[in-house]
Amino acid sequence: MDILNSVILGIIEGITEFLPISSTGHLLIAEHWLGQRSDLFNIVIQAGAILAVTIVYWRRIWSLAFGLHLPENRAYVGKLLLAFLITAALGLIAKKLGFKLPETLQPVAWALIIGGLWMLVAEWLAAKQPDRTEVTWLVAILVGIAQIVAGIFPGTSRSAATIFIAMLAGTSNRAAATEFAFLVGIPTMYAASAYELYGQWKTGGGNEDWGALGIAFVVSTITAFIAVKWLLNYIRSNRFTAFAIYRILFGLVLLGVAMFA
Repeated sequence: MDILNSVILGIIEGITEFLPISSTGHLLIAEHWLGQRSDLFNIVIQAGAILAVTIVYWRRIWSLAFGLHLPENRAYVGKLLLAFLITAALGLIAKKLGFKLPETLQPVAWALIIGGLWMLVAEWLAAKQPDRTEVTWLVAILVGIAQIVAGIFPGTSRSAATIFIAMLAGTSNRAAATEFAFLVGIPTMYAASAYELYGQWKTGGGNEDWGALGIAFVVSTITAFIAVKWLLNYIRSNRFTAFAIYRILFGLVLLGVAMFA
């Protein structure tokens, strides 16, 4: 993979990993034009995005880690752990069953469209609820399930699935739902990356262009940091409607491309 492709894919991963528009879907689409990428490459650019969001939330993570003597912090960490364990258990089951992501455009396109419609309806319903920032145990359970649903169906978007299920299940405040979804994503994605790296190590990996991998990692980290900071500021006074419309339009374009390809 040449340097330009690495930069492009790093940018795509960085922008789409935490915006509710599906990183997996966009990267699968990019493959059709930029060529197949290795599993190790996927892991590396995803690790860059995880590092970025960890940096964004480092103060919150620090306060939770060193504030466990406070009941509210213990409860919040417990809910994060529950959501993570649910995702991990269901993810291992999916692996054991031999599940593989689809590599054609049509499933991604439909997931983008259906997910966009779901976002519009979910935000409309959430807006009718009182503004709640509390994360309940039910929210934690449903967010854990939503993460694996997003992992199984590319185009769904982990961030979209988790944010909106949290909003509908009781955490109607956009900022609070987004924070919980992103904080759950940190251990989930670190664990998934470590699992995939272990698998690569066991099989001996392959011939990689380490320079290109390094560039993609750096680009993904920087881009994701900017994207997350922008999103957190954006949702203070804006709904997710623009992302939903983008998903629907992009999905329709992909269906057209697939039809005439």
